[in-house]
Amino acid sequence: MTRNKFIYLNNAATSWPKPEQVIEKALWALRELSSTPGRAGYSALQGEREIFETREEVARLIGAEDSSRIIFTSNATQALNLAITGFLREACHVITTSMDHNSIVRPLARAEDEIGVEVTRVQADEKGMVGVDAVTEAITPRTRLIVLTHASNVVGSIQPVEEICGALGTSDGVRPAVLVDAAQTIGVLPLNVAEKGIDLLAVPGHKSLYGLQGTGFLYIAPGVDLVPLIEGGTGGQSTLVRQPEVLPEKFEAGTPNTPGIAALGEAIRFIHSRGIDNIRNHEQKLIGMLIEGLSKIQGVVLYGPVSPDERVAVLSFNVKDLDPAEVESFLEQTRSIQLRVGLHCSPMSHRTMGTFPEGTVRVSPGIFSTEEEVLSLVEGVRELQKFRRKD
Repeated sequence: MTRNKFIYLNNAATSWPKPEQVIEKALWALRELSSTPGRAGYSALQGEREIFETREEVARLIGAEDSSRIIFTSNATQALNLAITGFLREACHVITTSMDHNSIVRPLARAEDEIGVEVTRVQADEKGMVGVDAVTEAITPRTRLIVLTHASNVVGSIQPVEEICGALGTSDGVRPAVLVDAAQTIGVLPLNVAEKGIDLLAVPGHKSLYGLQGTGFLYIAPGVDLVPLIEGGTGGQSTLVRQPEVLPEKFEAGTPNTPGIAALGEAIRFIHSRGIDNIRNHEQKLIGMLIEGLSKIQGVVLYGPVSPDERVAVLSFNVKDLDPAEVESFLEQTRSIQLRVGLHCSPMSHRTMGTFPEGTVRVSPGIFSTEEEVLSLVEGVRELQKFRRKD
């Protein structure tokens, strides 16, 4: 695969480069699919087939038994908003954690203000980990929803989602619904929604799935009823003045992103061809090299779990007495390394880790990242410290 001259280590924001077959699939769809699915004949039928096949691919990937319960969205943020806003009812209780992204924090804050929802935020430890007992002990008879971030986008810590779901059946007969934000995990960690009892799963298409930006999905388990975020054209049942109740049309009003969805199906096939375990092993090796190398540099502070087994390929660090932006600027100017700095849209996580308001430098290698690239970053940080000592 052809690569540019810079080093890209910001896959937690969006994966890059995209697999060539994903790009080719999107281009094919743009060239060949001339009509909107459900709004015409001829190539519209082919577009409908592509969307259906991608829905089936997603269902197989996450262990969903009915692909019609896969709702395509423009990103994980839209999926989370649909799940939270569409599911909560007046004056109910929600449990979440201190490692949430703003895509969870902000819809819940609105629900607190507008419909009197009570929110309990379970505090994570110094590694960004949340305890199973701490979550289950927070459940009350009014608890309607538990929101869990599968892996932190700030420090990479993997939360015990499966253990929490398994423990809910013993919580005095109360079984709230579980919403999982899997923005950093699907495509690199296996997760079976049917086996684990996950009721709602929000996923972007452009991160660990290696699809295009502007794609994502929400899985809705049987028995879970949501109010749609938007209503309008569905390409069928047009005589109804209310949104159809049938899935997925109930939640997919408007023209779908057919090229993006078709490319997402191809991206999932790419992941299967590589093997999720192989992708995970590669990323663990790289993150282990980063932890080992950076931890040996005086003045560097690492955040999150020490073991690569307890995190995805996301690592936050700071250099003492330097603003994160200064570190990023040095690495970009001297080694053409692209990172992300700041709060990463998750200020609550930084308050938990003690890095608010400055934030951190975040490194996130992906399947196309190499050992040489992560070692270049380590050497760049070492050079930065040498340069400072000379001053």
